[in-house]
Amino acid sequence: MDWQFQVASPVFGGFCWHRGNGGDWTSKQAQESGIHKGGKLGPVALGTINRELTTLSHLFTKAVEWNWLDHRPAHVKRFKVESTRITYLTTAQITRLLSVVSQDQSGEIYPFIVIGLETSIRKMEILSIELKNIDLDRRVIYIPQAKAGSREQPITSSLAEFLRGYVESSEPEQTWLFPSKTSATGHVMNIEKPFRRVVEDAGLDAKTVVRHTLRHTAITHLVQAGVDLPTVQRISGHKTLQMVVRYSHQNGEHIRAAMDKLENRYHGIVNDK
Repeated sequence: MDWQFQVASPVFGGFCWHRGNGGDWTSKQAQESGIHKGGKLGPVALGTINRELTTLSHLFTKAVEWNWLDHRPAHVKRFKVESTRITYLTTAQITRLLSVVSQDQSGEIYPFIVIGLETSIRKMEILSIELKNIDLDRRVIYIPQAKAGSREQPITSSLAEFLRGYVESSEPEQTWLFPSKTSATGHVMNIEKPFRRVVEDAGLDAKTVVRHTLRHTAITHLVQAGVDLPTVQRISGHKTLQMVVRYSHQNGEHIRAAMDKLENRYHGIVNDK
């Protein structure tokens, strides 16, 4: 089995794999404490572990296909993941949050939240925006190190005008949209405290409304506005369409409107008879 460790090690960061009962292969370290890629210990979502287990299972399949093995050496058993409801902000909650954050003492939290709500960009993708990568005329922001690979992020016309003020007022030698003299990276890395403060000031639950909620909110409202899922995927930067499909399961006006269309169609058939 030495070849398995040689092949899997670069992908799984040196995970310690063991054989369980019944020929199942599971990650002992992942079960006990969780491991991030690169071997760092810490809590990991079961969905993340399952994706890595899927990669291992695929390695077994390809090994048989390429005649490296006569048969799959083991069955890779994945964790059962319960479907959880996505937390997102309603339009009324967004209005309250923007009203509060525009008055906050932090100079970074207002543009951070506005960008998050109007693009669905992830936290670190926002904080690491370089001024040179903002194209206001084409209305895109180039993200060189996005989670699913580099991409051009579309932005709204209102966000382009919002960012224009920050770009035009930036210092001549300024590199980052969120510069920080105390950060080794040159840009702000942590925005947790001001985010919690404005969330609480807006009367929202800081335990459920987290920074990633901005991304969930933007994507959910795109779906509820009737935007087709492939286009939503293009905007959100998700690697697969399946990752976007879960947002279509959220209840809302778009679901009720769809059912009204079905009802009207049936009623039309009945009335024609």
